[in-house]
This record gives sequence, structure tokens and C-alpha cells, in this order.
Amino acid sequence: MTSTPRRLSRREELRLGTAGARRTARNTLIAYAFLLPFLIMLLAFHTWPVIFGTYLAFTEYNIINPPKWVGLENFRELFADEQFWSGLRNSLTYILVVPVIQVISILVALLVNRPLKGIGFFRTAYYVPVVTSFAVVGLIWTWMYQQDGAVNAVLSALGLYKGGSLLNNPSTALYAVMFVTLWKGIGYYMVLYLAGLQSISPELEEAAVIDGASRAQVFWNITLPGLRPTILVCSLMSTISAIKVFEEIYVMTQGGPAGSTYTALFYTFSRAFGDFRYGLAAAGGIVIAVISILFGILNFKLTKGGKADG
Repeated sequence: MTSTPRRLSRREELRLGTAGARRTARNTLIAYAFLLPFLIMLLAFHTWPVIFGTYLAFTEYNIINPPKWVGLENFRELFADEQFWSGLRNSLTYILVVPVIQVISILVALLVNRPLKGIGFFRTAYYVPVVTSFAVVGLIWTWMYQQDGAVNAVLSALGLYKGGSLLNNPSTALYAVMFVTLWKGIGYYMVLYLAGLQSISPELEEAAVIDGASRAQVFWNITLPGLRPTILVCSLMSTISAIKVFEEIYVMTQGGPAGSTYTALFYTFSRAFGDFRYGLAAAGGIVIAVISILFGILNFKLTKGGKADG
């Protein structure tokens, strides 16, 4: 036997409505209370430095004296400095790492996504370089790049290179550092692509195989479109990392030899902490940020906004 729900009176509806509104307001306040520490940190260590750095770009500032407004003078000096343009060219050259690291990471993710025995070991092995600090990685690869190191021995045996240390040669130093970035980053992007692969419905791929599609057709028509959102995120992250590359350069070459690995961000670091010209360094930082935004827009265009059906 079932009972018919009693219809609420107007007074009861108002009382329940008021109680519900109070409960919603209380939950909202609790949510903001949990967010408050993060918002304070965000304002203190992200928003405020961006605002203050933008202001410094239009001033002459050396810590000792208060900032002096100079307008666009820092930007005029920046664009007239051949060292900055050389660093910017090297930073843009560094972007060549991006497509290579994405392709290799996708291939490795496809490999370790297979249900093979001991595949957990290989996933861990590929990820180990990611959790290793760049100070350690840089020192190991600097040793391997030496004239009597392992890399030179292999290249000499293959007849590909018979010079001294790759890091001491201006024509090879930048590419040698780029290879270390590639080697260290594959594991990181592999994990993201592995997550993207496991979000694709296996029924779709199985249905395509039953309909007679080859492995290549399944990859191009189902797997790759399904990975497009992940490709957008990974390409954005790796492009921005390439433009603002610093740790590898600082640990392995310090911008040398003969400025061949001097990047745009290393230029801002040198102006700020070497010459104590924080206004000029901030102007360089703004130019790097604008270039990063432009490449971010380009990534959105190339990946069609990360839409799987784009």
C-alpha cells in the first residue's frame, strides 16, 4: 500500500526555501574558505609578480635605487641588442624539439599500452628520467658528451662525428642540449598520452577491425582523433618549455661556447642577476611571454582546438 505525498502549504514551501538558501550560502562560504589559501598564494606569487614585472619593464631599476620611469627605452635597447636576437633565434630553434618529442612520446605510449608481460617495468623505466633532477641529468650528459665519453665513442664508431666534445663545438652544442631535453621529456609526455589512449573506447577500435580496417586505418581515423585533446595540451606545454628553456643551458653550457647556446631566457637571467638591470630583463620577459602566447594560438589552430571531431 502506498501513500500519496502530502501537498506542502505555502508557509512550508517558504520555510524550506529559506532553509535551502541558507544551506547553499553556507556551503558556498565553506568552499571559498578552502580556496582562500590557494587564492592568497596565487595573488602573492603569480598575479603580483606579473603586474610588478610589467611595471618594471618600463623603468630603470637596480634594487639599490627606486624604479625610475623610462617608458619604452628598455624595449628600444632590447631590440637593438644583437645578443638578445641571437638568444631569441636559439630559443626558436629549440622549438624543433616539440614535434619530435610528441611523435616519439605517442609511439612509446602506443608501445607500453599493450597488455604485455612486464610492461609495468618498461613504463617505470621510461619515466625515471622525468623524476631525476636536471642538475644530475645535466652532469651525467656533460660527462657523456666529453671527447672521451660514451656518445663520442658511439658516433666515432659509426663514422658520424670525429671532433672533440659536442658541447665545446658551437655548431653542435645547442643540438646536444636539445637531445637531453628530448630524452628527459619523453617519459613525461608518454604518461599523458597513455592516459589519453586509455580514455578512447576500445569498442570503437574493435568495431573498426571487425569491419575490416587495417591497424593504420584504425590509428589515423580513431586513435589519433581521440588523442587530439592530449596532443593540444602536450604541444602547448612543450612549446612553452622550449621557448623558456633555462635549466639545461645553465647546467651544461652556461650559454657557450661562443654564445651558441645563449637563449632568450638566459639573456634575461644575465641582465637581471649579472648586470642588475631588472627593467631590461623584465622587458625581455614580456617579449618572451608574447611569443609564447603567439605559439599557443598557433598550437590551437594546428590541433583544431583539441576537438576530437574537429
